[in-house]
Amino acid sequence: MHAVGIVAAAGSGLRLGAERPKALVPLAGRPLVCWAVDTLRDGGVAEVVVAVPAAELGAFGSVLPPDVRLVVGGATRTASVRAALAAVTDPARPAPDAVLVHDAARPLTPPDVVARVLAALADGAGAVVPVLPVVDTTVTVGDDGVLTGTLARETLRRVQTPQGFGRSALVDAYDRLPAGAELTDDAAVVRAAGIPVTTVAGDERSAKVTVAHDLALAELQVRG
Repeated sequence: MHAVGIVAAAGSGLRLGAERPKALVPLAGRPLVCWAVDTLRDGGVAEVVVAVPAAELGAFGSVLPPDVRLVVGGATRTASVRAALAAVTDPARPAPDAVLVHDAARPLTPPDVVARVLAALADGAGAVVPVLPVVDTTVTVGDDGVLTGTLARETLRRVQTPQGFGRSALVDAYDRLPAGAELTDDAAVVRAAGIPVTTVAGDERSAKVTVAHDLALAELQVRG
């Protein structure tokens, strides 16, 4: 299976307290985006396209291998994936069988997770996401801050990336998505198009780096 990976890396580093795009913030001396690209490649992805801020093309190009394609991302994650998907489906290039979309902010995702997503796609799934169980009691709360109910955590899962899709399924789902619509992830995009989403086991090491505390935990993890 020929798979192309898309890395969403156009987000700011504001919540991380950085003055540069989050994907360029270093983890153990290497930008987060470099870790994410390596994860995809080590897991079996043949090509990688990274969506980056327009003003930072040079900065990303200086830290990534020359065979990684860079595209200008949008103001939102959905817009960035749209831009990268257009590059992936360039008629001048061989069409991939599958597309995996990964967050640059999940730098320590083990390659085994990527391999599980690819295996599920090879077995015929049209869309695949890695998930983890919810272990905490999870409740709903009203506008006044008062607890209104408790959710059955047995049916709840935490969704991670990379999320994998058959190329045609993902392209069709984005084509159907109304202009200006913003969904939280690509699984939501394909579900809106009526495509079932299969799950595989995620990994606790695939935690998302959002705030400074997350980055500190990732540093500890790298140091072992």
